[in-house]
Amino acid sequence: MEEFVVYILYSERFNKNYTGFTSNLIERFKSHNNLGTKGYTLKFRPWKVIHVEFFTFKSDAMKREKYLKTGAGREFIKDLISKL
Repeated sequence: MEEFVVYILYSERFNKNYTGFTSNLIERFKSHNNLGTKGYTLKFRPWKVIHVEFFTFKSDAMKREKYLKTGAGREFIKDLISKL
């Protein structure tokens, strides 16, 4: 059975974060840091993974990602970053 991961990346160099979800975190992380040739994450490399959450259902992962992009979710991320 496929597993889905919601992840938060952080770029210390640029003080930026990125939230996404995937079914293959390792390959997605490689894409964000090395392989990708376009998109938001390209500009703020290098990234490090600062938080992951695992889900059985894609719909649950999508809901969590959407929540993390709300005001309350951004506060959660800000708190995570402050503890680094």
